[in-house]
Amino acid sequence: MSTVVRIAMVAGEASGDLLGGHLIAALKKELPDAVFYGIGGPRMQGQGMDCWWPMGKLSVMGYWDALKHYREISGIRRQLKKRLLDLRPDIFIGIDAPDFNLGLETSLKAAGVPTVHYVSPSIWAWRGGRIKKIGRAVKRVLALFPMEPPLYEKERIPVTYVGHPLADIIPLETNRQEVREKLALPRDYPIFAMLPGSRRGELESMADTFVQTAKIIRERFLPDAVFVVPLATRETRLQFEAAIYRQHAADIPFRLLFGHAQSAVGASDVALIASGTATLEAALIKRPMVITYKIAKFSYRLMKRMAYLPYVGLPNVLCGRFVVPEILQDDATPENLAEALVKLYEDKDNAKAIEQAFTELHLQLRQNTAEKAARAVIECLR
Repeated sequence: MSTVVRIAMVAGEASGDLLGGHLIAALKKELPDAVFYGIGGPRMQGQGMDCWWPMGKLSVMGYWDALKHYREISGIRRQLKKRLLDLRPDIFIGIDAPDFNLGLETSLKAAGVPTVHYVSPSIWAWRGGRIKKIGRAVKRVLALFPMEPPLYEKERIPVTYVGHPLADIIPLETNRQEVREKLALPRDYPIFAMLPGSRRGELESMADTFVQTAKIIRERFLPDAVFVVPLATRETRLQFEAAIYRQHAADIPFRLLFGHAQSAVGASDVALIASGTATLEAALIKRPMVITYKIAKFSYRLMKRMAYLPYVGLPNVLCGRFVVPEILQDDATPENLAEALVKLYEDKDNAKAIEQAFTELHLQLRQNTAEKAARAVIECLR
């Protein structure tokens, strides 16, 4: 191993950037002279990583979106592979983005570069045959969830369970009233967090539905309800504002935030969330939620045919049962979503049961993730 350790990394979206940022910080404690390069986001760049392409280039949603951007993404992967094979880093870490990273990892591993895949692809949910491909691609898998290691051990693929960093970051208890005060929200009104997604494609699919849902809640059920909507970027904020205008909902009390998704959920009684990492955040904050999603019909049919779990939301997958409702695709009408949200708001006993289930999940996932992941990476280096 050379004195300066060269670590190549690729993350494809915000959740991977979070993992990558924490991992780089933990690795720098053990390897202060290490250099990091590849593809990442602002958190990884903030830790000193040299990013060769913007991470947003890899963020696609569903098969249809992937097909539309196929040429550009495969061009980036081709150039990246050539550059990495020329540079021969001491180790390569692919963070999630399996469709992009596994092929890259296979080529690098074949050329003698140790490869680690951080975040197990969803072999527990669908595409189970992919596990053999993962075994050919990587020297080690870092798994976030406790049901994953046995699947790899069965196939004799080296795996380390590291837990989830959000479980380390998010406190075991979040005081609703304190968060409301910080956000200058009313103490005693019904407050709904609405998280329509962090990507443009998600807002295109979900923004109008979320706005219409809020209108129904106010007009038919809870006239004093307030809606807190954290949005990841200026672009997604503009998309949501356009949906408010289209749906003639200027009089609905939407409180739009830049970021602060955890605060929005912490202040809420109930959340409506587009399926993804945000549902796990809400579970760790112990709030009742309705999980929803809409994608291109073709992508949905394909995914439904390949899936073998009855649920798609991470909190339900991890608890192994329907702790919170999922209303997806054609069922995700504003009427259905509004009724489910109001039902959750009114059922205080159910809210307590949900809190208990999510507390157990939180303790299971709290593993000091970044340090565990860093130790596994250093083990692979040596």
